[in-house]
Amino acid sequence: MGLKSESTFLGDFLRQCGGYAVIDGGLATELERHGADLNDSLWSAKCLVSSPHLIRRVHLDYLEAGANIIISSSYQATLQGFEAKGISREEGEALLKRSVEIACEARNIYNDRASKGSWDDFIDGAGLKRNPVLVAASVGSYGAYLADGSEYSGIYGDAITVKALKDFHRRRVQVLADSGADLIAFETTPNKIEAQAYAEILEEEAINVPVWFSFSSKDGINVASGDSIAECASIVDSCKQVVGIGINCTSPRYIQGLIQSIRKVTSKPILVYPNNGETYDGVKKEWVASRGVVEEDFVSYVDKWCDAGASLVGGCCRTTPNTIRAISKVLSRRSQSV
Repeated sequence: MGLKSESTFLGDFLRQCGGYAVIDGGLATELERHGADLNDSLWSAKCLVSSPHLIRRVHLDYLEAGANIIISSSYQATLQGFEAKGISREEGEALLKRSVEIACEARNIYNDRASKGSWDDFIDGAGLKRNPVLVAASVGSYGAYLADGSEYSGIYGDAITVKALKDFHRRRVQVLADSGADLIAFETTPNKIEAQAYAEILEEEAINVPVWFSFSSKDGINVASGDSIAECASIVDSCKQVVGIGINCTSPRYIQGLIQSIRKVTSKPILVYPNNGETYDGVKKEWVASRGVVEEDFVSYVDKWCDAGASLVGGCCRTTPNTIRAISKVLSRRSQSV
């Protein structure tokens, strides 16, 4: 999709959606629920090789639950990670594109079923068809590739420079920009240096696809590394390709304050898709209950997030189609009350 002006791409989409849009939820947990074994350095991207039908199934589950935006399974899919598994550069690039193709296939199946009235809930209470669906191509952080927990700390060490990060990410961004995705989602960005690297790639490569940035936080004030959330948001706000800025993979209790900080430095749409409140132990490779919130409590935050300025809401790690279905109901109610 060609690049519209920064002020119209998500704005136009949100107007079609009644002012609010629903982002999908956690991918890995749902893949495991459907039988996938993700004990692998490629994590959910392993399914691009072994079981793409499960990825399509999860995308469809989220679309049926009310998602307006589904995010591709390319978060952990790096060309370097594929090569470490003996997958050639050419095959790795094909798998990156395949992640977007699978999401687009799910959208096509959903639209086809909906047009035939295959889902009883396709017509909402006002008798209106559900909104159009966007496919976002996911780009995970350098720390996600390292799989050493640094994606959650943002601490990469002094040897990692902006140039090194650009060298690492550049080709993947180019491939995904040419994949047919509606936008690129730079997710769980944990520090300022990676935000700067992404921003420079966008400018240097003249990427002609809309993008959004979402950062992660552990304290509700700064991004994971301790860099200022406002400073990070300002860096990416200056990019003409950026159509939205927000937060993901962060505890729900921190989201409202982070929205307020981001709103001070941007007029672009704000998106949030928190995790369920648990903390990931990067050493033990497991989620640890840490003031986690049950599904009902998670959804109870949604109105507060929207009141603070968010217009796109979904879930990240450990959230489910049930979470997204509940979010969809809240946002639908808000749209109808406008």
